[in-house]
Amino acid sequence: MNIEFNKTPAFLLKVQIRDVKFGKNVKIIEPVNLFECTIGDNCLVAAFVEIQKNTIIGNGTRIQSHSFICENVTIGENCFIAHGVMFADDMFKTGAPCFQDKSTRKNIVIGNNVSLGTHATIMANICDNVVIGAGAVVTKEITKPGIYAGNPARFFRAIS
Repeated sequence: MNIEFNKTPAFLLKVQIRDVKFGKNVKIIEPVNLFECTIGDNCLVAAFVEIQKNTIIGNGTRIQSHSFICENVTIGENCFIAHGVMFADDMFKTGAPCFQDKSTRKNIVIGNNVSLGTHATIMANICDNVVIGAGAVVTKEITKPGIYAGNPARFFRAIS
């Protein structure tokens, strides 16, 4: 087999920041992929983060490295998104990914003052004043403030 190195393949897509609405005092640590989203005032987006279109990040929110925020997510103010948090909007309702029919995808809304632990997976809405533990998988809407952990995420205790 003959392999040639140091040649850029035609399919290589570069990291980019495209068509983003930035608030004041936003800090971005590259490389990142940010496109067609809105990032509020005083936010931080760390390296290796992707934020897709129609997503809104509220004022004062910090997003740590290696996190993925899919389309149509709204994150409130003063939230903390730890390393490696993944948002998933495709519930595979047909048994396969919905590449063509995006109508089956969910819009995910995260309230204010929410902290999402390292490697949490978020698949449902979360109300204000919630802490999600590391590695938790949020599959059902969270409507009561408090601390949640596990797979699937369950109420652990109130925040004192």
